[in-house]
Amino acid sequence: MSSDSPQASINRNPPPSNRQLLILLGLFVGFIMGVIWLLNLLINGVIWLIPPSVEQQLGALIVPAFEQQAKPSPAQDTLNQMLARLEAQLPAEGQKRDYRVLYVPNSTVNAIALPGDAIIMYGGLVKQAQSENELMMVLGHELGHFAHRDHLRGVGRALLMPIVLATFLGDSSGLQSAAASGVAAITRSQFSQSQEREADEYGLILLQKTYGHVAGATDFFARMSQQKGADLAFLSTHPAPGKRVKELQRLIKEHNYPVKERSPLAKTLEIESK
Repeated sequence: MSSDSPQASINRNPPPSNRQLLILLGLFVGFIMGVIWLLNLLINGVIWLIPPSVEQQLGALIVPAFEQQAKPSPAQDTLNQMLARLEAQLPAEGQKRDYRVLYVPNSTVNAIALPGDAIIMYGGLVKQAQSENELMMVLGHELGHFAHRDHLRGVGRALLMPIVLATFLGDSSGLQSAAASGVAAITRSQFSQSQEREADEYGLILLQKTYGHVAGATDFFARMSQQKGADLAFLSTHPAPGKRVKELQRLIKEHNYPVKERSPLAKTLEIESK
């Protein structure tokens, strides 16, 4: 058969084999993973360079969605008064900020630190509390995330990564949906074990400075660890409550923090917890 025949021309350019396709797929996946790894490095590297003014601008894009859910209420006023007591114990740098609580009265058991110095406190968490000290520990924990800038890392991963991936994949609709789903992604964001541990320690220190003791520091987590069918939203975004109790107990013993009487919930919060 002549080398110029149609059959010979087809044989010169055979279709890629399965092995070649797998190699190409592996290279593509490796490239995407490399982009994610570099993006993580970028986020962690520049997070401390972001000035408060830029953070406030970012908060102006995110916080309004939660403000719509959080209507002014006596419970929200009380939580902000409690937060002010913790702020008085912050280092000078932290006292320059204008932290506030937005109370969302639904059944979610969670609290979130957002850019723009906002702490979202959900009704389901307040309902679980049996003392003021427990809620102060939660608020102190969220202030710890602010101090370590964990909230900006979470937002960076929630918003930047989907946008970068959509860009490389050429998905124009993905760029739009990434921005639209940013708020929902933040509510599901999960901090690392070390970030949560450091925030717990920060909250413990603030509790000790505020009350002169750390009663109530472990109560909420201990109760969550004993509940059957504990809130899945909380468990999916936080370390196991039992481990947190053990670590906090270790810190209390290590620093020889006293444990005294708990302070009762304010009546405005007792109503919410019933």
